[in-house]
Order: sequence, then structure tokens, then C-alpha cells
Amino acid sequence: MEDVKAIEWVNGRVRLLDQTRLPHEEVYLELEDHHQMAAAIREMRVRGAPLIGIAAAYGMALGAQHIEASNIEDFLTQLRPIAEALAATRPTAINLSWALKRMTLAAQAAADPQAAREALVAEALRIHQENADADRRLGQHGVQLIPAGSAVLTHCNTGSLATGGSGTALGIIRAAWEQDKLSRVYLSETRPLLQGARLTAWELARDGIPATLIADGAAGFLMQRRDAIACVIVGADRIAANGDVANKIGTYTLAVLASEHAIPFYVAAPTSTIDLSSASGDQIPIEERPSEEVTTFAGVAVAPAGIEALNPAFDITPHRYVSAIITERGVAREPYAESLPQLFQQEGVRHA
Repeated sequence: MEDVKAIEWVNGRVRLLDQTRLPHEEVYLELEDHHQMAAAIREMRVRGAPLIGIAAAYGMALGAQHIEASNIEDFLTQLRPIAEALAATRPTAINLSWALKRMTLAAQAAADPQAAREALVAEALRIHQENADADRRLGQHGVQLIPAGSAVLTHCNTGSLATGGSGTALGIIRAAWEQDKLSRVYLSETRPLLQGARLTAWELARDGIPATLIADGAAGFLMQRRDAIACVIVGADRIAANGDVANKIGTYTLAVLASEHAIPFYVAAPTSTIDLSSASGDQIPIEERPSEEVTTFAGVAVAPAGIEALNPAFDITPHRYVSAIITERGVAREPYAESLPQLFQQEGVRHA
């Protein structure tokens, strides 16, 4: 995946891979303003909690290039609605608001509009690089939890397409493969938009990692075969202070099944995904997406006309089902109310 750049800043524009076109086409979009970026995030052309944060940062830098202001106060006034428009795109992923807060602080520290524009570009590039660095460290921590000769199960897409680096859960899987600890990856299709079947399968195939795709409903069958799965590794879109995890719909089901079969259930995410201001998962907003994503596929109806459909993008996994939370700062375990805040006491952690 080293030759694939999910997003990058090029000559004052943002070039991003349109993930809705994968795996059949590799189409890159050239974005010039924050309106285009907001649409790309909302339409899931760019997705994955860490990458959404990076995209929002670049979107804010794009918007700043079009602001005409004679002083910094006027510039910041015009910058505010740009941040608000980006923040409204997808409410669950905390990385989005985290990145926008960092960008706002960078602009506020500037002396004049031109300095602010430059500072915003620099901060967006810094956020992108920090995410890539965090992925590498996270992978090093997580691979220590993978027994030799393991087969693992993962859900949704947590690789380069989701983070701008090597990935979170998929970064750990890549590290395990490089260390000859991995025998096979089982990946769930991840209905309704098939991020597992379309995106994770595409990444693993490019890397030459042995992978088997399963229907979402086949996970329990697989876990009943006692020697089939050593652990489940997933990503996260937001982690509450008590360790409750918001992640792609279907994650909670996998966690309960893993608990029933005594299989470790690991969550991999950078510290930017941890929201200490949310006491529990009850306080995490869950995005509701259009019902058409469930009733149709690729523009073709798969359900009778008029049927109601519920389409939450995420669910909440209670912390009691989470064996460990793996971050770039180390591995946290129960009690998460104590271990998660300790990650932010380490020097160098930036948490807006």
C-alpha cells in the first residue's frame, strides 16, 4: 500500500482517493475548497476516523485560502463558519472535531491573515504526519498481543485508507505479517456499504496477506471453531473515558460473540480518538445515514418499495467486552477510567 496515498496536499489543493469507487476503479479527486471537502466527507469518499480528522484539517486549510481579510480578527471571524461546516459532516468520529480545534488554535496564534493561512497548511501537514507516525508506534505495541501462527478477525476498514498511515487494527495485522506471526486474516463484509469487502480486502490483496472474506452473519460460526480465531481486532471512531467504544455498526455484535467464545477483543486507535469529555458511550452521538444505503446496493433495489430501514452508522461496545485498547502511547486495560487518562499524562501528547 506504500504506493497508494489516500490523501495529500499538492500545490494548494487536496488530492484524495475516492473510496466509493474502490475496488473497481482508482479515481483521485482534486479539491479546491472546504465545500468540496465537506461533501467528500459526508458522502464517504474519504472515511475512517483518523483520515476524517486529516481531511477536515486540509479542508480548513483550503477554506482559508479563499478568505479575504485585512486583519487577523476578520480572518478568524470568516474562518469560524468553515470549521462549523466541516464539523457538521459526520458527528461520531471525534478525530474530526479534535483536528478542527487544533487548526483553530494554530490560526489564532498567527499575527496576520497570511501568517494564518501558512500556519493552517503547516498544522494540517503536521496532523497528517503525526497520524502516520502514531500508526507505526501503535502497530509495534499491538503486535506484541498477537500469538505466533494466529488467524485474526477484523471488521470494517482500518488500514491506509482509514488513517493516512499504515492503519490502526490493520496496521497491527501488517506488523504481525511482517514478523511471521500471522497465518490468515478473516474480514467481515461490513454491510451496508461493504467497507470490509471493498476496501480491507483490496488493501490485504495488494499487500499479499492471506485473507478470507466472510458475511457479517458468519462470524459466530467461525468463532465456534475453537482453533479458527486467536483474537478480534477492530478500530474505533470514538472511545469514551470509561472505555466504551463507538465503532462501525456490527462491532458490538462481534464483541459479544468474542466474549461468549473467550476470544480476546482488541480495539486499536490513536489517542486522538479518545474522548475524555464523554463519560460513557451513552454520550456519544450516533450518526444515522440514509435508509437507501440499506434498501439499495449500487443503485439497484434489494428490498420492496416503501419498506422502512434503520441505518445507524455505528454502535457502542461496552467496555466490559474490550480486552485492551491499543494506542500509539501504549496498551490500556481495565479499569479504563484510570488507564486512559494516564495516556495523556505522558510528555508530548496533544489532546485538544
